[in-house]
Amino acid sequence: MEQKKRTVRYCMAFAILGALLVCFFLWNINSGSIDLSPREILDIILWHKGDDTSCSIVWEIRLPRILAVIILGGALSVSGFLLQTFFNNPIAGPFTLGISSGAKLVVALLMIFFLSRSVSMGSGAMITAAFLGSLLSMGFVLLVARKVHNMSMLVICGVMIGYICSAITDFVVTFADDSNIVNLHNWSLGSFSGMSWENVKVMAAVVFLSMIFVFLLSKPISAYQLGENYARNMGVNIMLFRILLILLSSILSACVTAFAGPISFVGIAVPHIVKSLLKTAQPILVIPACYLGGAVFCLFCDLIARTLFAPTELSISSVTAVFGAPVVIYIMIRRKR
Repeated sequence: MEQKKRTVRYCMAFAILGALLVCFFLWNINSGSIDLSPREILDIILWHKGDDTSCSIVWEIRLPRILAVIILGGALSVSGFLLQTFFNNPIAGPFTLGISSGAKLVVALLMIFFLSRSVSMGSGAMITAAFLGSLLSMGFVLLVARKVHNMSMLVICGVMIGYICSAITDFVVTFADDSNIVNLHNWSLGSFSGMSWENVKVMAAVVFLSMIFVFLLSKPISAYQLGENYARNMGVNIMLFRILLILLSSILSACVTAFAGPISFVGIAVPHIVKSLLKTAQPILVIPACYLGGAVFCLFCDLIARTLFAPTELSISSVTAVFGAPVVIYIMIRRKR
């Protein structure tokens, strides 16, 4: 009977996440300067029927952006779950540990270097730069972790690293001469605007391959959650396992930062919400639920960012902070109790 109740809860949780994903997908694709009925949207997507303006808006502007939000939102949430597993702390995430800020710094510096010479950066170069920045920040965090065993202090050190990286990035962007470089300020605040099908293809390939490896780590993660000694007794190579967790979380967060800039609180809030919804921490269930939850959360926040003060668009990081920060506060209060 208990097993049946758990199965029903899991099915209901995934059904809710799936329904919300479809709902926000349709809502996002219909939000903008031109209103389209659900029938018109289906005709444009499935059969390419409709006037040229509507087709162009849906296929060249709205669909790439929505798909990018789904791909990157899910990736950021899973990255947060991996970091929380690694540090055994529910408020560890790419943003709080300064990993996103380190990726932003290296990407911004390289973009400024290339743009000042009238050379554009490709998607692969941006992801590589963000990955190197993520590893650099993660390296500092791990060095601090060897000296500081208090997890609260470790998170504070990560936040400080993030502030340093953000300050350097803002300083460089602010005093850039070229007008194209100055426009990087919008990217540095976090935004899903300007996505193309080429961007979607690259990020989909990177995230899909990374997610395969994450799923393969489900059993070792499950063992690691019960303690290092237990995982070691179960045959898990702890050193290799930790390296894989760092690499995968860095790749996922780097992909997000390369295309959309740093996005706050998604990697912390969503895994906690998903675990509360499922009432379990089993990785085989939490990982796909985190991906769906991250996609839903980012679709919702991007919808608000685009439409709340239209035609002015808010930075996505500001909106995610408004809804994600209260969850983090709740987590800290609950742990204190």
